[in-house]
Parts: sequence; structure tokens; C-alpha cells
Amino acid sequence: MSALSDVQRLVECESPTEDLAACDQVITLAVEIANKHLKSKAEKIIENGRPVFWWGAKNPKILLLCHLDTVWPTGSFTPTWQINGDKATGPGVFDMKTGFVQALHALVGIENAESKVALVATTDEETGSATSKDLITRLSKGADAVLVFEASLDGKVKTGRKGTAMYQIKVTGLAAHAGLEPEKGINATTEIAKLVLQIAALENPKFGTTAVPTVMKSGSTTNTVPAVATLDIDVRSFTTAELERIDKSIKNLKSEIARVEVTGGINRPPLEESSTLGLYEKFEAVAASLGFAKIGNASVGGASDGNLAAAAGAKVLDGLGAEGHGAHAPSEFIKISTLEPRIKLIHAFINELLK
Repeated sequence: MSALSDVQRLVECESPTEDLAACDQVITLAVEIANKHLKSKAEKIIENGRPVFWWGAKNPKILLLCHLDTVWPTGSFTPTWQINGDKATGPGVFDMKTGFVQALHALVGIENAESKVALVATTDEETGSATSKDLITRLSKGADAVLVFEASLDGKVKTGRKGTAMYQIKVTGLAAHAGLEPEKGINATTEIAKLVLQIAALENPKFGTTAVPTVMKSGSTTNTVPAVATLDIDVRSFTTAELERIDKSIKNLKSEIARVEVTGGINRPPLEESSTLGLYEKFEAVAASLGFAKIGNASVGGASDGNLAAAAGAKVLDGLGAEGHGAHAPSEFIKISTLEPRIKLIHAFINELLK
């Protein structure tokens, strides 16, 4: 199976976001694979110092948006590639190298697609798309449709995603001997602990709003009053108003005795259904015309570059990629039997959008 062999090659070319050389290598391989299947040539471009895969129109009306970076450090997922029945496993196979292959193969046989369609794959999505955000925003503003090939949810496409915000808090106190004269110190651990409780209280289940203190570091030795403590915070919500509420609250955090510094902010706005339902309805109509059962749709907590595209004003449909499970988990896999049917459906959908 040609598509499956292409997935295998990309998965075995490990590409953690932080490894720039590895990301460059996977983009080079993606260009090679694309040029094997498509008449118009793909290319590697550099965007703010990072490699990006590009095929097709420079100002596309239909943007197929992917990423080829993964969360897996090289060698951390073993074996790197394995097939067991209908399952194929490997680092990034589900999130989202299979989605890229499906998008690529769906373009095969669409005449003159390169004049209106672009397939773009970035290499920094997993860490927030800092270098590719401007490119995605520019392309999305001019597009009639942005199709995002992140993994599906049990085959369902994604018509809603939470927006995200990321922060780091640094609390600076004063070191002192923990046994001889702790009263002369200012304990950064104690002060940041007070802030943790305030942050956790910001959540709002009604809007799916979470405010999660994650990585915390403090202190230097066991017999010293900690002078410095840091805390990372992950915030998500389905509404922009909620993200803005929490942004204001976190940036106003204070300690009565220590210095508090806050960095970070809103990273990706929510992907709201107002941006997705039109394309979703067309997708279901195409699926029905081909005899597929209803595909279904869902809203999810994770963000993607689809959030950025929607914020730029584009009509978006996300979750068009692989069927499987286990994104970012050791159980990551795809269902091999779904590859070709999904490619057929996406091919027909692109043709419909080009009419």
C-alpha cells in the first residue's frame, strides 16, 4: 500500500520539534515523497529559521494545513515502527504524519489543483507555532477554506477546539539558613504555593475552562530557605472571554512579601463552531454521496493551527487526519484499514470545494 509505506518512511524519520536538524530532514523527505506522487513540484522553504513543506499555490483558495514535528525525543518510542493486525504504531503516526500523507494522496489526480490549492506542513506546531503563526495567518486570510489534517476523534472531524494560554510565574524571595535563621529569609516555595491555589480556583467548568498549574521548581538545597520558585500554567477554554478573564487574573497575581513576575499569555484563540459548521455540512454531504456513514463531529480540548486559521477569519474544518488513538502517548496508533477510504473522501471533498 503506497500510502502506508509513505507513512512508515515519515514515522521512521523521527522529528521532535526541538531538533531542528531532524525537522529539516523530515521536510526533505516529505518533499521527496510528494514529488513521487504529484506532477507539480513540492519545495522546502524556511520560515523564521524553521523548515516548512510547501506544495501548490502561493496564495491558495484552499489550504491543506499539516505539521510534521512530533513530541517524541529521538529514540524514545520503541519500536519506531510496528504493524500488528490493523494497527500501525510509531512516534507521530497518529499526530499527525498520517494526516499529511492522507492530504498528499488526496491531491493525486485533481487536475490543476496547484493553481488554487496549497499543502503546507510546518515543524513547530507542538510547541505553539511561534515561527509559523504569521505564515498560517497570512495564508488563512486569503483562503476560502482551511482544511486541517490533525487526527480525527474516532473518525469524527473537529468543529470546536479550546483556545490556549501558557504562562510561567517566577517568585523571588530571599535565601537564608533554614535551620539557624529562617526568619531572615523570604520563602519562595511558600509564596508560590499560595498562588497555586488562586490559579486552580480560576477554572470554570461551564465553559470548559481549565487553569492547571503544571511544572513547579523551587529551592537549591535542603537546608536553605528557597530564594526562587517557578511555575508553569496551562490554561484552556472554549471562549475568548474566559481566556481574557484568566489572562487578566494571572497577570495581576501578587505576593505581600516576594517579587512576582509573570510571562506568557494567550497562545491560540478558540476554534468556534461558527467558523466550522458550513464546511462540516458540505463534508457530510460529500460523504453521503459516496455511500459513507455519517462522519460526525466533536469539540475537543486540544488546540491546533486550526485555531489560528479561524482567528484570521477563515472557514475551517479540523480533524481530517488519521483514525486511531493515543496522541502523545506510548499507545499511539492508526487504523490501517481507514487510510484509503479517508483519502478517497478527502479527494472528493477537495473536488467539491474547487467547483
